[in-house]
Amino acid sequence: MTTTGRVVVAGASMGGLRAAEQLRAAGWTGAVTVVGDEPHMPYNRPPLSKEVLAGKASFDSLAFTPKASATDIEWRLGTGIAAARLAERTLVLTDGDTLTFDGLVVATGMRPRRLPCPGPAEGRHTVRTLSDAQGLRDALTRPGVRVVVIGAGFIGCEVAATAVGLGVREVTVVDPLPLPMVAPLGELPARALLRRHEERGVRFALGTGVAGFEGEDRVTGVVLGDGSVLPADVVVESVGSVANTEWLDGNGLDLTDGVLTDEQLRVGGLPYVVAVGDVARFPNARYDGVPRRVEHWSIPTDTAKHAAKVLVAGLAGTEVDLAHFAPLPTFWSDQHDFRLQSFGAPVLGRGDVRVLDGDPERPDGDVLFGYHSGDRLVGVLALGGQAAAMSAARYRAQLLKQPAPASSAT
Repeated sequence: MTTTGRVVVAGASMGGLRAAEQLRAAGWTGAVTVVGDEPHMPYNRPPLSKEVLAGKASFDSLAFTPKASATDIEWRLGTGIAAARLAERTLVLTDGDTLTFDGLVVATGMRPRRLPCPGPAEGRHTVRTLSDAQGLRDALTRPGVRVVVIGAGFIGCEVAATAVGLGVREVTVVDPLPLPMVAPLGELPARALLRRHEERGVRFALGTGVAGFEGEDRVTGVVLGDGSVLPADVVVESVGSVANTEWLDGNGLDLTDGVLTDEQLRVGGLPYVVAVGDVARFPNARYDGVPRRVEHWSIPTDTAKHAAKVLVAGLAGTEVDLAHFAPLPTFWSDQHDFRLQSFGAPVLGRGDVRVLDGDPERPDGDVLFGYHSGDRLVGVLALGGQAAAMSAARYRAQLLKQPAPASSAT
């Protein structure tokens, strides 16, 4: 085992922390340096659009506590990475320093996409960092504000629900698609979700885009694609994410959507570079082997555990005896007084969604949906309370036991 080198973990969010911990668990005793552009130690991001925004959670409650085996990690916080020269095993930091490495973990994650529309920037928010959530909470708690959320995905729907819970005067969600969260969930669950949000006071402007923003120094309105204007004191842009990969330009990598890896999470065929978290675009042997990014909370831990073993073996010059990476994706989303809980890959079965239990026409109660590809169950989604989430969890073992399809590329 090589012990005298250094592994640099690029990115100090959850994926970076889990990678550092798993390097120790995999037997790496050399130096580990984690570089991150935020000034904070790693913290849990899902509560930002819910508990933090609602004023029910502080930063102290979000911060992760590193495992005892990872207390000797060096943390370089408040600085990003400007460039990488992988062949030379060198990184250039945004503060001008350089770092050499023996092994590299790419864990730089995502950042919010911004709308390139004309109009003032003041009053427009995103939700990705602690400072984002704190700034948005300050804006939402001003008396009488009207809020327009652009984007009806996970974050957009969560923010809208939290804003209603705060007693915001008016909350409208805008999206060019006809239903909220229809892209990841499919039409039937999306219609049920729309009904629940509307029953709880959220307004929707669906099937239309945003053409611009009104106002002089700050936003006063959102101009829709049809020319109509929604009055707005606060705008939340939740229109997707952009992978933080620019620092890897010039190394011959496929960066078209995150960082392409092989089935073992290695990057560019290099035994000393791996990727973890939602920046990694990897083939999942459990499904069809097509490389995809997965932006679910479980993925940083799942990828870090596998990638650390692969990297340590690569640095030691030994063969890695691991099965191809085949995680079972899991996600949840708390909105209003209900939860979405999923196991598997619903996105692969959106064309054949079946109600397994419950009535999706009701604005409350529990519903369980099954997602199918052919005759194969590829995912389940619960909508409702704790009982619905437990029902979904009972399908987890079935989903784990299913063999990969014969057409899988891996």
